[in-house]
Amino acid sequence: MRFLDEDEELNPILSSVNLIDVFLVLIAALLIAIAQNPLNIFTADDVTVVKNAGKPNMEVIIKDGKEIKQFKSSGEIGTGEGARAGIAYKMADGTMVYVPEDVGQENK
Repeated sequence: MRFLDEDEELNPILSSVNLIDVFLVLIAALLIAIAQNPLNIFTADDVTVVKNAGKPNMEVIIKDGKEIKQFKSSGEIGTGEGARAGIAYKMADGTMVYVPEDVGQENK
């Protein structure tokens, strides 16, 4: 009977069975991590992710349903098209008052 016990200790297939179990656990952990990713294409959630906020290489990733859009910052601050439309004032009680400007008319 002593020879049967020694065969189990020397059998190389037993160690490979343990390795298969370890790899199955790793695969399950990776699948869970992928499923919890907010940009997962299989979820119907709408998600906005901002990478490197406030830096010149900032990126905004927007997931709307199954469509994913990526916007990269040009690094310039305050650029764009537009014109001054008026002035906003904050009152003492916290309300905001907007006073539009008349571009074509002079103040009388």
